Amino acid sequence: MNDRQFKSAIFEHLSRIGKAVSSPKRLELLDVLAQGPRTVEVLADETALTVANTSRHLRALHAARLVDTEKRGLFVTYRISDEKVNVFLRNMRLLAENRLSDIERVTKEFFSNRPGMDKVGSEILLQRVRDGLVTVLDVRPAEEFRAGHIPGAVSVPLTELRKRLKTLPRNQEIVAYCRGPYCVLAIKAVELLRKEGYRALRLESSVLDWRIRGFKVAYGDEEGE
Repeated sequence: MNDRQFKSAIFEHLSRIGKAVSSPKRLELLDVLAQGPRTVEVLADETALTVANTSRHLRALHAARLVDTEKRGLFVTYRISDEKVNVFLRNMRLLAENRLSDIERVTKEFFSNRPGMDKVGSEILLQRVRDGLVTVLDVRPAEEFRAGHIPGAVSVPLTELRKRLKTLPRNQEIVAYCRGPYCVLAIKAVELLRKEGYRALRLESSVLDWRIRGFKVAYGDEEGE
């Protein structure tokens, strides 16, 4: 193998990652899997795909070694293959936000009819939690909470929020978070809370952002400190 063949071979293999994430739906699948392992059927429901199309996309991600599989009985569970994949996805998102103005435009259009969607930063939230000034709600599904959550957060899936409103303090600010800046679960939670008279904000950061920035993450059902 000469110099030219060596470089061509290396960049050919590097391009496999780019090809694997060139589909919007594959990126969305990875975004869901960043929250924790999922079966094909659950992933299909989460991303509004057929099971057949979901399986096809997952095979492409598996071929690029971005996801791993585990078969339990009749069901196949997928998971992110390595934490480096999560870091790559986060960095790609940050790069796209920095270089592509369309992302800002679409975001502004989505929030234009949602007044009062204030957000809080990770450092500010951390200090407020330490001072006992806020109640933090994790409004993702319970299995995602168990797979990793912000210490001190209370698991209140969006589907259960309305019936659990009476358990939430009215004398504290409530901060809701979900899967990141483009997840609508926290947005809907804040809208519901404000409609019911609670002081509510949303945290844009995901648990992945929290972990990559060096903050502690809790696991299982414990709420932590």
